[in-house]
Amino acid sequence: MDALGKHILAEFYDCDHSRINDEKFIEKLFLRVAEEAGATIVNWIFHKFSPQGVSGVVVIAESHLTVHTWPEHGYCAVDIFTCGERIDSWLCLSELELGLRASNTSVVEMNRGILGLGVNRAHSEPLEVAA
Repeated sequence: MDALGKHILAEFYDCDHSRINDEKFIEKLFLRVAEEAGATIVNWIFHKFSPQGVSGVVVIAESHLTVHTWPEHGYCAVDIFTCGERIDSWLCLSELELGLRASNTSVVEMNRGILGLGVNRAHSEPLEVAA
């Protein structure tokens, strides 16, 4: 089955609390993982919440890597969305899991943009979005 992209949804549990609450550590880790995977980094932004938690995205030409952390629960939600065959998404996942020191991980992989599937929509008119 041909698809335009692969989307890995990962949940990391029992992570190192100090690491997943450290904006600069998270930023460096995600940028390093993207580079090591051979991704073309377009831009990135990370934000530290008060009193705790970090969210961030690395936009890559091949799609994106995102993270949202809940240090008080030792939990991180991570998305790795890649298009094409050049990037090893599972390598990214392993490196992030190690870097965040996750003890337990739950992963779902989805094929995105499955080619050859006819889409039959009940609503064929474009949706209007209020300004």
